[in-house]
Amino acid sequence: MTVTTSAARVTAPAAWPAPRPPNRMRAWVTRAPLLPALIFMIVVTQLPFVATLVISFYDWNALYPDDRRFAGFANYSEVLSTPELRRSVGTTVVLTATVVLVSLVLGLVLALLLDRRFRGRAAVRTMLIAPFLLVPIAAALLWKHVLYNPEYGLLNGILRWIGGDTAVQPDWISEMPLMAVAASLIWQWTPFMTLILLAGLQSRDPELVEAARMDGANEWQVFVHITLPHLRRYLELSVLLGSIYIVQNFDAVYTITSGGLGTANLPYTVYQTFYQAHENGLASAAGVIVVIGSLILATFALRVVSSLFRAEVSRR
Repeated sequence: MTVTTSAARVTAPAAWPAPRPPNRMRAWVTRAPLLPALIFMIVVTQLPFVATLVISFYDWNALYPDDRRFAGFANYSEVLSTPELRRSVGTTVVLTATVVLVSLVLGLVLALLLDRRFRGRAAVRTMLIAPFLLVPIAAALLWKHVLYNPEYGLLNGILRWIGGDTAVQPDWISEMPLMAVAASLIWQWTPFMTLILLAGLQSRDPELVEAARMDGANEWQVFVHITLPHLRRYLELSVLLGSIYIVQNFDAVYTITSGGLGTANLPYTVYQTFYQAHENGLASAAGVIVVIGSLILATFALRVVSSLFRAEVSRR
């Protein structure tokens, strides 16, 4: 009689699994493909900004390269106290607020129209997006020569066609320069607002809208009590992203008015200070102020985007 014990039934132990790399090592292995892009971004963006930051603390005129000295915060003080630079800050604020608000309202109207079903909706969407796809300087040239020109421009041609030879034909750029710049930017950035708000409209819960209509709510009540609260974060995102881009806009001002007639915004003033006055330190200080303002706006924009993602995940 053979007695089989539990020890006898124990089989040979299986081979131990290969040791897993530490969490930190696995994290670096995962991120390794991103390192070339990260290094490229640092070299292209961060190193020039650090150089600009260093130069902003120097009194440095390019015409006298050997006569440069450390000036501390004197350049920043001059940027905030010089009348021309302060005026450019005010112009930047007015231009940004006008373009963003008007583009937002027009974008909301177009998004509401495009959210409806009709024949040829895809073609209409493509045509509405086209201005945003144009190169900014090409769009500015289009407005300057095709629309605003007092002799052969389309706007004065329409006025002549309506009122005859006695119709008033203004010189749009000379008589209303800031509005001329703002109109070209509004035309180009309204599609951007439309795309964001249209995405927000299409993320609405259709059952909620249908239930409100079955309860007797009209279109205005649905818009005020359902659509508008749902679009709040998308509206905030549109305002923040639009503000970031318009604050940094240079092409329209440079192309249409060359910064004259009170249209010089802060980016154009930085260009003028650097390339015409050759004041490297002063231009660098103004550029750093533009970057800081853009970073503040970008921080708010990222927070809005994060809240949108969190809301979308929680809804699912």
